Amino acid sequence: MTALFALATSLLWGLADFGGGLLTRRVPALTVVVVSQTIAVAVLGAIVVATGAWTENGPQLWYAVAAGVVGPVAMLSFYKALALGPMGVVSPLGSLGVVVPVSVGLLLGERPGLLQFAGIGVAVVGVLLAGGPELRGAPVRRQAILLTLLAAFGFGSVMALIAEASTTITGLFLALFVQRVTNVLVGGAALYVSVKRGGRALPEAGGTGLIVRSLPALAFVGLADVAANGTYSIAAQQGPVAVAAVLASLYPVVTALAARGVLKERLRAVQAAGAGLALVGTVLLATG
Repeated sequence: MTALFALATSLLWGLADFGGGLLTRRVPALTVVVVSQTIAVAVLGAIVVATGAWTENGPQLWYAVAAGVVGPVAMLSFYKALALGPMGVVSPLGSLGVVVPVSVGLLLGERPGLLQFAGIGVAVVGVLLAGGPELRGAPVRRQAILLTLLAAFGFGSVMALIAEASTTITGLFLALFVQRVTNVLVGGAALYVSVKRGGRALPEAGGTGLIVRSLPALAFVGLADVAANGTYSIAAQQGPVAVAAVLASLYPVVTALAARGVLKERLRAVQAAGAGLALVGTVLLATG
């Protein structure tokens, strides 16, 4: 069950990142974050009311608040990096944040088996190879790398925090709701400051009309991200956090394949080899 939910997380995060990266090429990144997360808040609010999840409140929700503060910074950095592109390279580096939850799991006393340790190593090497060729190059790409590394640390921190925010399914709904409300508050404050300093909340071409036309895509990005956080939390509770975190961090393969299929981005041989190693690592983790 850990492998199943963690791989579902990879699929959902990969598709959400692809959609968010595309949207950020036309819509300001902060607006993408705020609007997509606002839609997620509305849906989660309805679920919390329908399931009575508000009764699960407790001090563990502070983990969800912390995840909600870190999340917008990570998403904004990552979406900006994806807009600079190429997606097939930026996304693999974003999964380096897996180091955070894996380290937490090991500090808490988790000891994966030999095959699982091998799988972690192979998967991480695969991710590094997938992004490695772009560590040198033009200033724009160097900026994308720095933004991606900042996002990676944020994503890893969110994974570690959200796994501690609930112990039941209804509690998870409430934790995700609190996380997203915090996302909107933090992202909204950042958007307000940005506009005050001369930034734009609406796209230069299309304005409000483009935002309205993009609502289905924005809703998909927000809800897929929420669902990914949920499936990851379940995976981390079902099995070793280190295993769940590494499997969940294979989402760059999904993003890269989507970019290849839709945007016709071409991967170098070393990047393709990296993706292959990541999949080998997945098999080792799942069978270990």
